[in-house]
Amino acid sequence: MTIASKKAAYVRGIRDGAPFLLVVLPFGVLFGVVGAEAGLDLAQVMGFSVLVIAGASQFTALQLMSEHAPTVIVLLTSLAVNLRMAMYSASLTPHLGKLPLWQRAIAAYFLVDQTYLVSATEFERRPTMPLPDRFAYFMGAVTPVCPFWYVGTYLGAGVGASIPDGLAIDFALPLTFIAMIAPALRSAAHVLAALVSVAVALALAFLPYSLGLLCAAAAAMAAGAQMELWLERRRRKEGAA
Repeated sequence: MTIASKKAAYVRGIRDGAPFLLVVLPFGVLFGVVGAEAGLDLAQVMGFSVLVIAGASQFTALQLMSEHAPTVIVLLTSLAVNLRMAMYSASLTPHLGKLPLWQRAIAAYFLVDQTYLVSATEFERRPTMPLPDRFAYFMGAVTPVCPFWYVGTYLGAGVGASIPDGLAIDFALPLTFIAMIAPALRSAAHVLAALVSVAVALALAFLPYSLGLLCAAAAAMAAGAQMELWLERRRRKEGAA
């Protein structure tokens, strides 16, 4: 482990995270625009992106607040949308769990969909990577993602009103999640969880305050877990045969 190897890992992280800049920046602009249109001032919009730093839950919370949903519903629904972060954290613990507390705190703050995706892929591909290099790689992946999320939010909140109606920047929201989710559907459990979440969310779309999202998240996790258990039992039977 050398300074050169950490620098190389950091540069690889930047390279692997850079493609997400194409969607992160317009995604941030879109949130800034929507937040300003909802009546939030610049400090409140930026507070959302700096403190929460989770686009999907930010949009969910903003929509529910616009619908005057009870605070507890806003919090619970946003939490349900962000439950995947707990799974991301558990997944990266074997790779980053032995870092000093201050570095783990930084990694936890910057753990978003994009930084998790590229980091988890890299760590699985390079299982012998030294711990300092792993952190350097993770921070490299952060560099083209999180700062530009803040910049996009600021631009959207500040100049959103002057963006032409014909400029459809809202493409960034679905495109971001398609780009992240599609490559991650690598097992039957993943695919089943995705299908169940879509089916339940659509079936319960009539529920107020987006409560269908809460039900869809719970159903998807249960379905994925059951599939994993069924596959494990099947492997054990085949191994014993």
